[in-house]
Amino acid sequence: MSGSTSDTAGSTESDGFHSSTTAAVPIGAATPKQPPPEARESIHVRQLVILSFWAIVVFLGLPIWWWTTSVFRARLPLQEMENWAEGKSCKPSFPLEIAIESPSLQEHDIIRILRATQHALDDRNDFSPHHLRLRVGNNLAATNDSQQQGQHETFGQEGRQHGETALTVRLTPQNGLTTARAELQPHSPLLNILYPPALVTPASSTSFPLANFVAIQLQSLYAEEQAIIAHALTLNPWPYGSHQSPANAGQLSSTLTASVASSKDLRSGHTRPLSPELASRLASRATRALRYAPTYHITISLFTPNAWPSSWEIESAIAQYLTPLLASASVISNFTIDTQTQLYASFSPSVQEPQYDAGRDVWTLREEDLSSFINAAEWPLNPSIGAGPTLNFIIYVPDSTTTPLVIKDSQATSWLIPQWGGVMILNPSLPPSRKGAQTLSLSKDDLQPALLVFSHQLLSFLGAPETPPSIPLQLQTLTRVRAASLFQSASSTMGSLARLTVALPSIAIPRTVSIAVEVTLSHLEATCSALKAGRFSAGLEHAKTAEMAAERGFFERSMVGQVYFPDEHKVAVYLPLLGPVGVPLIMSALKELKRMWTIRRISLRGP
Repeated sequence: MSGSTSDTAGSTESDGFHSSTTAAVPIGAATPKQPPPEARESIHVRQLVILSFWAIVVFLGLPIWWWTTSVFRARLPLQEMENWAEGKSCKPSFPLEIAIESPSLQEHDIIRILRATQHALDDRNDFSPHHLRLRVGNNLAATNDSQQQGQHETFGQEGRQHGETALTVRLTPQNGLTTARAELQPHSPLLNILYPPALVTPASSTSFPLANFVAIQLQSLYAEEQAIIAHALTLNPWPYGSHQSPANAGQLSSTLTASVASSKDLRSGHTRPLSPELASRLASRATRALRYAPTYHITISLFTPNAWPSSWEIESAIAQYLTPLLASASVISNFTIDTQTQLYASFSPSVQEPQYDAGRDVWTLREEDLSSFINAAEWPLNPSIGAGPTLNFIIYVPDSTTTPLVIKDSQATSWLIPQWGGVMILNPSLPPSRKGAQTLSLSKDDLQPALLVFSHQLLSFLGAPETPPSIPLQLQTLTRVRAASLFQSASSTMGSLARLTVALPSIAIPRTVSIAVEVTLSHLEATCSALKAGRFSAGLEHAKTAEMAAERGFFERSMVGQVYFPDEHKVAVYLPLLGPVGVPLIMSALKELKRMWTIRRISLRGP
């Protein structure tokens, strides 16, 4: 009994122990096993590891990355560049100095005519930046007297010291004349005015016939130049050498008139539209003129459909008839020349064979065949030699059986291909006894007509105006027009570069660009000063330097390459490299910050 009792009691105690345990923990509940507490040394080491990695990234990695990938941007005078582009820094002017001389008149008569002519010119002038200023020529005393008598003569004295004399007007009385007559010398800047002696006396206090006549002649000489410069100085510069031209003369007239009217230097209410004749000349000039280049290459070619002529005196002909013009135009551009001969050169297959005109005893080419006259497939005409544009001048000597060869209707023997070159059909002059014979050689005299035609065509390609009909005056006009266009082009390029710099903050601006901008701005200032002083040759030289420096700075290779490297490319390069490295660093830092925040929150709650 006692044994069983004890067993029962033991069983009861045991059951009691288990029953108390079972009551504290419900059946089916699992107790999570907590990790042992982390030692302070381990926590400290982990924090130092994370901090060291981030310190390396922030203080070593980022500076190296910034230093190796940063884009150098030189400082540019952006506001000054914009001011030049908008015309705020300089308003160029073109004061043309005209000298008036008369060996037969007294000093006071010359001064009176000069002042009356100057007033008449000022009243007729529509574009104040381009103006004529008169002075007395070949008489310093008369000029000094005129300096004390009026503002215009003062300008003439200053121009005499610093400017260039554009034209000399020589007044010559001639008996037997009823009205004045003007004679412009074709090979010198001289305008002869022949007048009746009675015109020296003014008709009234407000009428001076001789002065009005001189003013009208001077204005007509420079009307085309004034219109070209007026358009070149507007915000939309003349597209020299571009293939786009106004559709017709009326459109060009309205365009030029609007350009002149938009100039801030014009007198309000004095703008007159261009005449149809002048507008037509300007439209033709825009179509055929080449874009300005420092150097042009000229190729003179001789083509013949058979084996004759087999020789030509081209070198001596060039030296006599073309070299003087090139030397005079060298202030504007440089020129190189080469020659070539092509025998058995046939027409283009699309050209109809020449037709015989029995009434005029000539062979004729149709005008519609002139555009396809050049046989580009067989004739060795290089489109460009060297850095500058090439002008091709072709002398075509027809076969003796089709001589003389002319263009139908117009009977001309030459024509011009805009922005490419010119063609001259050379019909050698033979004595009647040798009519129909073949010319074996072309002498210098035989080549004279062709080279004179090429000289005129060359001036057209350079952009020289058709008026006045004097080569020295045309070259002077071309000097001023080129100076104006290059000045406007360089100024516009400065504005484009400034806007590009602001619009693309990631683009590189090397030191060479900064130097080019400094050179451009300094030469623009020098150009403006030279033009205002009437030193147009010096102004053109400065304008050429400014244009070349501006183009060199704008089209810098290292700068242009950055334009085509957008931010999307940078992301595509960096993401595969920074992703595997950045994700562990960021996640470990976030986990450590979360742990520290939990401990801090528990400590704030208290026990």
